[in-house]
Amino acid sequence: MRIVLKTCISLWLSLLLVAGCSQIGLTYRHLDLIIPWSLSDYLAMHSNQKDWLDERLKEHLTWHCTTQIPDYLTWLDRLQNMVETNQVNETQLKARTAEARQAIATISHEITPSAVELLRQLDDQQVTEMEAAFAKDLSKHEAEYVDQPLDQQIRDRAQRMEKRLNPWVGKLSSLQRDRVMQWSTSLGEQNRVWIENRAHWQSLLVTAVKQRQAPDFDQRIARLLQDRETFWTPGYRAAYDHTEQAAISLITDLMAQSSPDQRQKLLAKIADVRQDFTNLSCLKGVKKAS
Repeated sequence: MRIVLKTCISLWLSLLLVAGCSQIGLTYRHLDLIIPWSLSDYLAMHSNQKDWLDERLKEHLTWHCTTQIPDYLTWLDRLQNMVETNQVNETQLKARTAEARQAIATISHEITPSAVELLRQLDDQQVTEMEAAFAKDLSKHEAEYVDQPLDQQIRDRAQRMEKRLNPWVGKLSSLQRDRVMQWSTSLGEQNRVWIENRAHWQSLLVTAVKQRQAPDFDQRIARLLQDRETFWTPGYRAAYDHTEQAAISLITDLMAQSSPDQRQKLLAKIADVRQDFTNLSCLKGVKKAS
């Protein structure tokens, strides 16, 4: 079960591709991947669980579209203005990051009661399947991101970043590619730190779900979903601020080095994202009602 809140919700990270989300990242049609319920990836659901989940998901999708997306449009306007006025700087990016972090918290609080209820419905076999799936998930990520020598991890990370940036700003200049490599090098063992933190959180979740009949189960799951920072490993906690600052500095520098064509391409992409949101039928319904 993908009970892992997607940091793709962090819009500036997804739009500027630091988080590595696919294309729009927060597009409504993919919200079922953001809400942490891709159960079929981790365990076999019973038919009654599927029916219950489908209904809850519809409710949350409607809530998200009618109450959250209008704020995202305002956020995109701010981002567009930053690019147009050459104000993509650390101060502005930190402000957009804080706003995105609040968006994550809002969605997390909204879906927590349903997540608690869903997890309580699992039987022992499903919990065993979930635990095994988490182990497989970690093994896959370790093989992809950690098992290579550090210099290879750094090169791969830089290549992934460049690949993610290309659709948004076009081909990078040699100076920009050097800056991406510098960013990747500065992160060092971040892959391992991230995997260890992921494993730690998944372990805490499995332990809580195994005790899902305990009187404090609701509170334990709520904390795991809403107060994730409380459960960070020491290594991840120590690296977090550096990682975020490195991302902000990277974007700031890449934009400072960008050509007019690259900025126009980015503006066009932002406009496309905004249009995708604006075209949502649920959002049009809200506008008519108002």
